[in-house]
Amino acid sequence: MRRSYLDYNATAPLRAEARAAMIAVMDQVGNPSSVHAEGRAAKAIVEKARGQIAMAFGAVGADIVFTSGATEAAALACAGRGLRGADIEHDAVAAWIQPDQLVRPDGGVALTEPEKSVLQMANSETGIVQSLPKGLAVTDASQAFGKLPVAFNWLGADMALISAHKIGGPKGIGAVVLRRGCDLAAQIKGGGQEMGRRAGTENVVAIAGFGAAAEGAAQDLAAGVWQRVAEIRNILETALETGSKEIILVGRDTERLPNTSCLAVPGWKGETQVMQMDLSGFAVSAGSACSSGKVKASRVLRAMGYGQDLAACAIRLSLGPNTTEAEVLEFADVWLEKYNKFRARAA
Repeated sequence: MRRSYLDYNATAPLRAEARAAMIAVMDQVGNPSSVHAEGRAAKAIVEKARGQIAMAFGAVGADIVFTSGATEAAALACAGRGLRGADIEHDAVAAWIQPDQLVRPDGGVALTEPEKSVLQMANSETGIVQSLPKGLAVTDASQAFGKLPVAFNWLGADMALISAHKIGGPKGIGAVVLRRGCDLAAQIKGGGQEMGRRAGTENVVAIAGFGAAAEGAAQDLAAGVWQRVAEIRNILETALETGSKEIILVGRDTERLPNTSCLAVPGWKGETQVMQMDLSGFAVSAGSACSSGKVKASRVLRAMGYGQDLAACAIRLSLGPNTTEAEVLEFADVWLEKYNKFRARAA
């Protein structure tokens, strides 16, 4: 069976340039902290990637601290700071904040104390994009980076979280980007690597892949690749709406990531839809999935005012540059076939 991968927000396929960059440095023997020639060569690889990411993210002059991923980046940026936020944040951020900020029905959040708060740039489930206030303490840019035109130096936030595998880099590498002069207490202590903010020998191979992926993602964005993805996403949603009058497309009339559709049909469980579509050859996600892979009702939709039952009926499609119009129309045909059978059984 031919498979269609429609889950880019979970992880994007590895980019060719990232793979090539990692293979090219795998035999580099030096430790980046060593002062001899081999160590300096390894350090140069790390610093090249840091520069590539700074350029791609509009963060020239900012500090970029490599971590094992966005989850560790969230802990590094948020732990012990008493930060506030809303209940739409990713679990990695939600674990460290007080979720006491109001979420509007359109998914937007108006923070009362930005300087003490966290606010994501774009939601991984709904794709809804936030308007970030000046003076924000931390923003989670993991989903927005590479899909939207973003320049950290213009955001007005102290820190941002980014992840390599969301832009076609390797899994297991991320970063905190922070405004020069900001304090950041190390959570992992030891040898003082990463400017004393994250101890441990740097993952040179993954960092090289991250840098190459960031450079490639910036080139795609400048070339208008994601505009075409948005057009394909809109074709998909039109096809689904034409075949189902009761479908709910979350965030349909708000600014969203160009690749994301969050949809629900009352009574048709998201978990059931995911399994049915998987068996039909399509990789999609439920509204929210925990680390064990068990599907649960989306707390993001609950925060937006949707009921518990509907929040358990959401699925997410997230497209990528390689997604074709034919693929999404085939998905729409199969989904509508399953929907009509569900509706017939429910009648």
